Amino acid sequence: MSEIYHIDLRASGLAFPHPSNALAEPNGLLAVGGDLRPQRLLSAYYQGIFPWYSDGQPILWWSPDPRCVLYPDHLRINRSLSRALHHHPYRITTDAAFSEVISACAAPRRGQEGTWITDELRDAFCRLHRMGFAHSVEVWHKERLVGGVYGLSIGSIFVGESMFHYAANASKIALVALLNRLRDNHYVFLDCQISSPHLLALGAEEISRNDYLAMLGRGASMPASWNP
Repeated sequence: MSEIYHIDLRASGLAFPHPSNALAEPNGLLAVGGDLRPQRLLSAYYQGIFPWYSDGQPILWWSPDPRCVLYPDHLRINRSLSRALHHHPYRITTDAAFSEVISACAAPRRGQEGTWITDELRDAFCRLHRMGFAHSVEVWHKERLVGGVYGLSIGSIFVGESMFHYAANASKIALVALLNRLRDNHYVFLDCQISSPHLLALGAEEISRNDYLAMLGRGASMPASWNP
């Protein structure tokens, strides 16, 4: 029977248990504790593990099975999204407002209590952004930020963390812009972590954790350039 691994902050290493040791219920819970220093976060993501927790909880580390991924060439654009892509009034940028994007993603949303993007996690990803690992795509209406998406680049894998919108279709347009950049720069796939009907409708698919880890191992060793 699997047990939750407790990370000892006194230990000098950055070891995690293998994801196969994750719990089946709740799906993917692997470890608890530790910290969000860049070295530990990068070690986790390179092993297919990510933090997901709320204020007042210890840091919880996850590796769910199955895993949701979206291959750039498999993006499914329906008629309404196609119209939005061709006729939107927005301006799109990359890495122009990373901290603003993650702050907007962390803001309370209708029907939700609290947020999993804690201040601690936001600060940690801003550090990774300054180090060149974390990136964002922004959607602007005139001078107002109205949508965006951010995530982490691990070799030729991009781990999508969250997106937001304040205007119609802005988050979808940000996601399409992200996928176009990933395709043009030879990324293997966008890791969506956990599936949703919205992501599946856009062409995402669920794969086994074993298949995901195999592709992650190959992709993480093949650097891709975020910049065109």
